[in-house]
Amino acid sequence: MRKIHEVARGTLIDHCLAIEVDGQELRFPLAAISKKLANASELERSQYRVMASGYGMHWPLLDEDLSIDGLLGIQHAPPPHLTHTPA
Repeated sequence: MRKIHEVARGTLIDHCLAIEVDGQELRFPLAAISKKLANASELERSQYRVMASGYGMHWPLLDEDLSIDGLLGIQHAPPPHLTHTPA
């Protein structure tokens, strides 16, 4: 599997998710990225895993997933075979 992003760590600082992505520390306000994370307990927030591909993060106690591309605002076009062209 191709590694999409190198995600080194994730911590919660001042109601923000602070993660190191591709060597750069970034912070995202919890309220802006996930209501589940914003309203979760400290225990629920602390139990997460980074997907091996670097594609995203998962909080099993909350059943919450965040994609790294989504956090970074990266949008991908659908594959050509899935696009519809009007006749």
